[in-house]
Amino acid sequence: QVQLVESGGGLVQAGDSLRLSCTASPRTFRSYAMGWFRQAPGKEREFVAALGKSDTNAYYADFLKGRFTISRDNAKNTVYLAMNSLNVEDTAVYYCAAEGSGIASMLTRRYDYWGQGTQVTVSS
Repeated sequence: QVQLVESGGGLVQAGDSLRLSCTASPRTFRSYAMGWFRQAPGKEREFVAALGKSDTNAYYADFLKGRFTISRDNAKNTVYLAMNSLNVEDTAVYYCAAEGSGIASMLTRRYDYWGQGTQVTVSS
């Protein structure tokens, strides 16, 4: 069983930056691929970014246009999502997820464990 706890969300203004963190337990974190997803009110959960266990292959949703960066620190059992140039459309609950094969995926069904989510609200 892997437990994931997100943090770092909040209320910001358009153009601001935020860094989300997701800390995992237990120590097998380094064998999992990690992903970030988000869900806005009334919309389906959508893929944001993913990173394989090797930290060399990262994938991003096309709509991000290079604004977000996913990274991981295996020593701290933590995956990060650095978000820059935030806009109102980025408002959502952001979830991190762990995928047991270690291969990054854009598909929600591939992920075995999910965090509880952290709210990001961007005001205009």
